[in-house]
Amino acid sequence: MASNQPPQAQTSNDSSDSGLDSIRAARLQKVEDLKQAGQQPYAYSWEITHPVAELQAKFADLAAGTEADFEVSVAGRIMARRVFGKLAFFTLQDQTGTIQLYLEKKTIQAEMGEADEQAFNHLKRLTDTGDILGARGTIKRTDKGELSVKVQHYAMLTKSLLPLPDKFHGLTDVAKRYRQRYVDLIVNPDVRDTFRKRAKITAAIRRHLDELGYLEVETPVLQSEPGGAEARPFVTYHNTLDMELYLRIATELHLKRMVVGGFEKVFELGRVFRNEGISTRHNPEFTTIEMYQAYGDYEEMMALTENMIEQIAVEVTGSKTIAYQGETINFAQPWQKVTMHDAVKEKTGVDFSQIEDLAKAKQAATAAGIVEVDACESIGHVLNEAFEQKVESTLIQPTFVIDYPVEISPLSKPHRSKPGLVERFELFIVGRETANGFSELTDPIDQRERLELQATKKEAGDLEAHSVDEDFITALEYGMPPTVGMGIGIDRLVMVLTDAASIRDAIAFPLLKPEKSETAEAEL
Repeated sequence: MASNQPPQAQTSNDSSDSGLDSIRAARLQKVEDLKQAGQQPYAYSWEITHPVAELQAKFADLAAGTEADFEVSVAGRIMARRVFGKLAFFTLQDQTGTIQLYLEKKTIQAEMGEADEQAFNHLKRLTDTGDILGARGTIKRTDKGELSVKVQHYAMLTKSLLPLPDKFHGLTDVAKRYRQRYVDLIVNPDVRDTFRKRAKITAAIRRHLDELGYLEVETPVLQSEPGGAEARPFVTYHNTLDMELYLRIATELHLKRMVVGGFEKVFELGRVFRNEGISTRHNPEFTTIEMYQAYGDYEEMMALTENMIEQIAVEVTGSKTIAYQGETINFAQPWQKVTMHDAVKEKTGVDFSQIEDLAKAKQAATAAGIVEVDACESIGHVLNEAFEQKVESTLIQPTFVIDYPVEISPLSKPHRSKPGLVERFELFIVGRETANGFSELTDPIDQRERLELQATKKEAGDLEAHSVDEDFITALEYGMPPTVGMGIGIDRLVMVLTDAASIRDAIAFPLLKPEKSETAEAEL
């Protein structure tokens, strides 16, 4: 819209003032001036007839220099304002896009019924970028081609006390973007698009599972015994019950209880909490979906995962092929499938399936450049270390890694033909685990033994190991049908489908240290 700005025009730029305090004080005075003029600086409502994007589409063919006899009412935030003697142009942004307000002294009137001249003068003097304005009028395309609302009536809906960032294209301070996400959303269209796509992704997952007959259920966030994953939980306390509780680290064990109770296809999409480190791929609270299906196995769940994610990619991006951080990712089926043993052998030259002695396994791993294997308790743990260090980051295209060691899979059913392994898969995309699934362990005796081994590790000081969930064992003793389960990290899937480099870009309000803590830490 810069093309509409004659050489003599002056552009408002609040952020060039001496400081936020002076800007805020000036705007507070404008609040009082609005009240004195009979205008409400914080309105109660405004009737909207059309979102901005709908108007842009409806009048896309309107010729330059013409008007349409079509009355509209819009509302949004002023993103830019250019004021002349008897004419002003505002850029108004709602959640769907932007449109120009064409404000002419001879036709404009404030909603409070002021005389034209007074209304226009107040508009020039008492509005700022960041204000939320309501406007009614007709559609006009300017001589220079800008679709506009030719305003007849306007009203201040919310007076903004703080200025938007200097640059119209948004915040550049990454920490401030996360900390003040509301400002980031205002000024960065790409960020708004990320969270629209996130909503589409979760809606598409729910729709896909609903069509397959899955039932969405809810399970407790507060639990007396955490389980379903190896992770350090957050601890809290219930005063009335006088008991220690934990924020859930997974939804798995309660969803399996639902299967025991007779629901053959269930899922839950919600937050889980793990008291672990923060990185570009980890946030202490994150969103997962876990689903469980009776009478199925891990092969069936891999097929479901492949179909669902391919379909979601098309719905959200319009293609089975997307760009992620310079890589081309192809979601078209079939996806690669490889056993953990074969994947490690390909990258290291070591076939751990042929090694039966733990010391020899560690020696072979060390020779292959794998570090920190001394603490590994089994060959399965050594294999997993080799995979994480040498293979995981290389799996760029969607890849199912299957058949994991039993030692690292305490809730998985033993493989039907491969002793020492379980029927488990993990899905890797762009070098990150995105999904984890397996044929579920339904033998309560075997399950108790594995959980007791976890309890022994907890007693030895392992903060990610857990005690035996006796009620879950009891549920299994009533009988759970053959079942397959799978969980997807929603945040990581959003990262891939929105080209987000960090998980913080996929979470609206990621956990951050208080600013004082960051300052104190920097001074150390």
